[in-house]
Amino acid sequence: MSNNNGWEPRTRLGRQVQDGDVTSMEQALESGLPLKEAEIVDQLLPGLEDEVLDINMVQRMTDSGRRVKFRCVVAVGNRDGYLGYAQARDDQVGGAIEKAIDVAKLNIIKVDRGSGSWEDQPGGTNSLTRLAEGKAGSVEVEIKPAPQGLGLAGAETVRNILELAGVQDAWTSSNGNTRTTVNLAKATFNALRNAAQARTPEHAREVHYDEVSE
Repeated sequence: MSNNNGWEPRTRLGRQVQDGDVTSMEQALESGLPLKEAEIVDQLLPGLEDEVLDINMVQRMTDSGRRVKFRCVVAVGNRDGYLGYAQARDDQVGGAIEKAIDVAKLNIIKVDRGSGSWEDQPGGTNSLTRLAEGKAGSVEVEIKPAPQGLGLAGAETVRNILELAGVQDAWTSSNGNTRTTVNLAKATFNALRNAAQARTPEHAREVHYDEVSE
């Protein structure tokens, strides 16, 4: 596989990607090897989009006076089952955004999409396979499978993240200080990550697996 803008892999997984031994993001995540290079994601998910969810100025007093940094919250996704999230700080807005995007790529997960609503036929990927719950700070987010065509019901931050993940239909609810975009975004990501780590009921995705199996 050709070099990605002169990228020289520093990790075993990076070398496997560049040599063509690992050719998909799913393979990379299932390899058990740590994802430590953003270039791996660039190579395996070339259509990845990023969305800045929040930018805040953070002031801190030091011995030399007041220091100002920018905190940026970013989500990345390919609108087809892959999602990452991160926040980062830098002296410049652009630097904070770039850092957050790179870290979000390293936090990428495969979202457990399916058709978990009792109103849907099994085998779809429009929603989730199961209830997803996540927490960050005082904020709790719950995402429930919804039938095809319902759309995304919920707060704008939650909708933005679900859209990047490729989830088209879901009921969502949130509790706590939901005006804090950082915690709301992180709780949403945590919910999807928790659902991805749980075992999926076979009936919810058996048809889908058959469709993609080689």
